[in-house]
Amino acid sequence: MDHRIKADGAKKLRWTGRTDVGRVRKNNEDAFLGLAFDAREVHHLGKIGEGPLDSMDYAFAVSDGMGGAKAGEYASKIAVDKITRLLPKSFKQSALGLEAGFEDILETLYDQIHKNLVFVGESYDETRGMEATLSMCWFSPTWMFFAHVGDTRIYYLPKGQDQIKQLSHDDTYVGWMFRQGQISEREARTHPRRNVLQKALGGSNQFVDPQVGAVGYEPGDIFLICSDGLTEGLYNHHLVEFLRAEQGPGNPAHRLVQESLARDGRDNVTALVIEAL
Repeated sequence: MDHRIKADGAKKLRWTGRTDVGRVRKNNEDAFLGLAFDAREVHHLGKIGEGPLDSMDYAFAVSDGMGGAKAGEYASKIAVDKITRLLPKSFKQSALGLEAGFEDILETLYDQIHKNLVFVGESYDETRGMEATLSMCWFSPTWMFFAHVGDTRIYYLPKGQDQIKQLSHDDTYVGWMFRQGQISEREARTHPRRNVLQKALGGSNQFVDPQVGAVGYEPGDIFLICSDGLTEGLYNHHLVEFLRAEQGPGNPAHRLVQESLARDGRDNVTALVIEAL
């Protein structure tokens, strides 16, 4: 589905990212990524920073890996590493027609990541069957293009509004029931099968059909990309509260992760917050 909404562009972006293994798990199967790039060069971004939109595009992503032993860690790292290698090449080839062709670019990118995960998963016993979710946002000066597979999430909080919108669709039956209005947010969050995925990258999945869309954004808009561990501890109104908060320790991503850990913490927790300025 194409969530294409046009708005006035922003001048720059500010981002904060944080990941934590949680209070139960022994290893962190989440990975996140920030990139600035154009047709000539690519720069990895730190966990905290800001940058102008007049000369570079930006990509941010969160992946949650699955598999035995450390296969989940490998899967999520492969997923975000492939974005670094493949997205700038696609940008160079199609920069002039980006707005019209972003669906094809993102669908091809996800297909290549999926095939790579399948290949690696079939090549080594320790990575057999590994899978990964992947939620990605690509910011041009006026549009945010996104793609998604799994139950990591992309949220959009428009300037001056108190209702946060989940742009991504959870690829679970429970997520489908919630979108159809058959169950409430609370029922979806406590359902025993809420984490059973119907779609992921890698593993035995034959085809990849990512959800893709676009949002025209403006100064004051906020985007959140997160793993499912974050929302195990926080409801939507909590997300708004801590994204809007100007008081208290740390940056927005730090606040969200700390609050989620305090309320739940059974899973790895990752938050990546991008603010348009």
